[in-house]
Amino acid sequence: MNVMELENVRKSFNGNLEVLKNISINVKKGEVVAIIGPSGSGKSTLLRCATLLSEMDSGELSYLGERAAWNDENGNSVYTKNLKKIRSYFGLVFQNFNLFPHYTVMKNLTDAPISVAGRSKNEAEAKARTLLQKMGLSDKENAYPCQLSGGQQQRVAIARALAMEPEILFFDEPTSALDPELTGEILKVIRQLAQEKMTMVIVTHEMTFARDVADRVIFMDGGVIVEQGDPQSVISNPKEERTRQFLARFTQ
Repeated sequence: MNVMELENVRKSFNGNLEVLKNISINVKKGEVVAIIGPSGSGKSTLLRCATLLSEMDSGELSYLGERAAWNDENGNSVYTKNLKKIRSYFGLVFQNFNLFPHYTVMKNLTDAPISVAGRSKNEAEAKARTLLQKMGLSDKENAYPCQLSGGQQQRVAIARALAMEPEILFFDEPTSALDPELTGEILKVIRQLAQEKMTMVIVTHEMTFARDVADRVIFMDGGVIVEQGDPQSVISNPKEERTRQFLARFTQ
């Protein structure tokens, strides 16, 4: 069963800079997909289109078989009016945390479940405490983001995304703002989620992590998918010359 389907996605900026060129990606339930590639290859734009932060110029997007966007008679993407339901299917973890600075950790985790999902305060707080314990942050529920390290803030951001109980979790370079020591904290959390069969799409520059954790690796460059397959094949034995060039500095 596909949790998410993106079909024939095109996206341009300023009318002439085509960032995504007819991209299609399907993600199965329980699958971990890592997207790698050089800066400017379209990876983050793809995630923004998948999570409705950017509108596609053309293409189709669906979650669990429900269409979020499709092409009209002119070949342009149009979106369903019921985007609130579609948004409930996914969570997104940004590279720069995006926590509400004036909220405590607990309020960061419970605000959306209460105000968007309609859960009771007690239910939302119980779920939040379970997630904070899972993230090793049980003692931080009354702290503010400025009182946390970068790694702790990112773990709170992951917990906040999980608090809405999404079907699929997207990560946009979740360790790029962290130093190497804190990076390990986040990768450990994502490894644990992978072991629990959480469906995930991860844009990452961590090649070893992608090879060890992902079920499938997609290499993008110039707005297209150059190569995809199982991690050992793509990262350790790529077929395409462009993939080999990109990975050369990681595998020396």
